[in-house]
Amino acid sequence: MSRGNSNSSNSGGGSHCYHFVFLLLTVSLLSPSASARFFPNVTSIPHDDFLFNATKTAWDAFRNLSGCHHGQTLDGLAKLKQYFNQFGYLPPPPANFTDDFDDSLESAIKTYQHNFNLNVTGQLDPHTLQLIQRPRCGNADIVNGSTSMNSGKAPTPFHTVAHYEFFPGRPRWTKSLLTYAFLPENQLTDDAKGVFTRAFARWSEVIPLTFQQTEDIYAADIRIAFFAGDHGDGEPFDGALGTLGHAFSPPSGRLHLDGDESWVVTGDVTRSSLETAVDLESVAVHEIGHLLGLGHSSVEEAIMFPTLSSRTKKVILASDDIEGVQQLYGSNPNYSGSSSTPSPPTAGQRETSGAPLGGDSTLGLTLLSMFVTVGSVLILL
Repeated sequence: MSRGNSNSSNSGGGSHCYHFVFLLLTVSLLSPSASARFFPNVTSIPHDDFLFNATKTAWDAFRNLSGCHHGQTLDGLAKLKQYFNQFGYLPPPPANFTDDFDDSLESAIKTYQHNFNLNVTGQLDPHTLQLIQRPRCGNADIVNGSTSMNSGKAPTPFHTVAHYEFFPGRPRWTKSLLTYAFLPENQLTDDAKGVFTRAFARWSEVIPLTFQQTEDIYAADIRIAFFAGDHGDGEPFDGALGTLGHAFSPPSGRLHLDGDESWVVTGDVTRSSLETAVDLESVAVHEIGHLLGLGHSSVEEAIMFPTLSSRTKKVILASDDIEGVQQLYGSNPNYSGSSSTPSPPTAGQRETSGAPLGGDSTLGLTLLSMFVTVGSVLILL
């Protein structure tokens, strides 16, 4: 998902409405008038009491396309083409997308399979569809028709090929202290804000940048907000387990998260009984990488890999993440070179280690509750 500074580049509700308000924000930095839903009440509740009506996820219907190949026409292929367009694999058509499995879709699938280290068949085989259906970052994998997610070179015993990428032009911050603030209407708890403190710290450990919270969202370098649906930046959110969030390259500083997700703030997300549970810190660390200027990586262990399964914790920077961000900012003089680098996972394992989030060590998960208010927003963060 690489997104630059424009408001409409390739990217790259299931709640009860209790009342309605109308909010005009006068930040002069960003997007034009739009309608969006935001979350003025963020509370902590036990996960077993969490009411969430979105049992079907954003891309569930794609599973019906298994085995589809070139030359076929099948209901749902048009929506799949929209997916590939959203993440940079297909250009927009002169008219509407069709349900034909044509040359352009086959080419897009092959590029996608190459980027994600799958067998390049050009067909919708089970492994490809399984990855397509995973929750992911909303930034595009391909920007302006080019990608460096996967260089196509295999690692040798003597050399490891980097698979990180940057935004076009390699934008970066030119100051060493960056401030960040939260959309006040979200009313985040201290626990939720602490998640971002830890997420920023993971990056500042390896580069000579520091991050400081401020209450002034109008003056902050980085502005963090939860929205649902269309929120005015040209990249609407799509409900549970679709796009989890997106962020813009320096110096925009915008980080948006989908308010319709079942965000886990504290506790062990891997033990959640909620199938839609998503670890907030894991997504925050990834999106901060975009705020710093990193694009996506084809290394599955990397934080900057585009997808994250539900009930998965992934917060430790891999060597690919560290090498990439240090290309932009250099190394933190105090960085030891080892504390953030995970050991390679064994076959079949997924990286779930990381700093404890606190809370009940058994079943006690803290989630962001979805008490929704509808707002008409003039200028969005």
